[in-house]
Amino acid sequence: MRYLALATDYDGTLAANGKVTESTLEALRQVRLSGRKLLMVTGRHLPDLKSVFDRLDLFDLVVAENGALLYWPATHDQKLLCDPPDPRFIQLLEQTGVPVSVGRGIVATWEPHEQAVLECIRDLGLELHVIFNKGSVMVLPSGVNKATGLLAALKDLGLSAHNVVGVGDAENDHAFLAECECGVAVANALSTLKERADVVTQGKQGQGVEELIEQLLEDDLARYSSKARSRGAAHVDG
Repeated sequence: MRYLALATDYDGTLAANGKVTESTLEALRQVRLSGRKLLMVTGRHLPDLKSVFDRLDLFDLVVAENGALLYWPATHDQKLLCDPPDPRFIQLLEQTGVPVSVGRGIVATWEPHEQAVLECIRDLGLELHVIFNKGSVMVLPSGVNKATGLLAALKDLGLSAHNVVGVGDAENDHAFLAECECGVAVANALSTLKERADVVTQGKQGQGVEELIEQLLEDDLARYSSKARSRGAAHVDG
């Protein structure tokens, strides 16, 4: 078995409007029954994710906060992979009138507040970077993203990125999919992500994930062996 793990984004990939269908949940169960590991890689804060999705038990590990936090559903353990947000930064954003949501490692807002965020980072001389996700604006310590979070999760599981197929839909999935041996974009993904993916599904969101899982279980994605790592954007049939 070449692909020992499936790593998937949540919003716009597994979920449509924050919800996952029963057929997609069943496909995820089949991945687990095949002996493979399941990882979720999301930009959401953990409490927010739990409030909209009550089946985290299907996953071996969750990479939350766009790579800043690991969560083990079986034990409820958490591990922060970076420094917590600087209180001065949060205070300055609030004083500037920027609405913020603060996680354990991430600070988030939404467009069009990105310019104010950048100015606050500059004024405080902080080493932070801004990541966009379909209108969301996420601020993290430099060097922290979904890819670094995924690698930390794989280290815990004793797996290599060469044994992982990843699937996503948005700007913040670029680094994460590039790290996987096979990077997949669902049909509703941004065009820039589809251009760089190895495989593009025909179905949108959860239906696209179901297509991918069906082929993963059928032939371990052998049909795409020449496309993996080539970023050739093959298309899933059916």
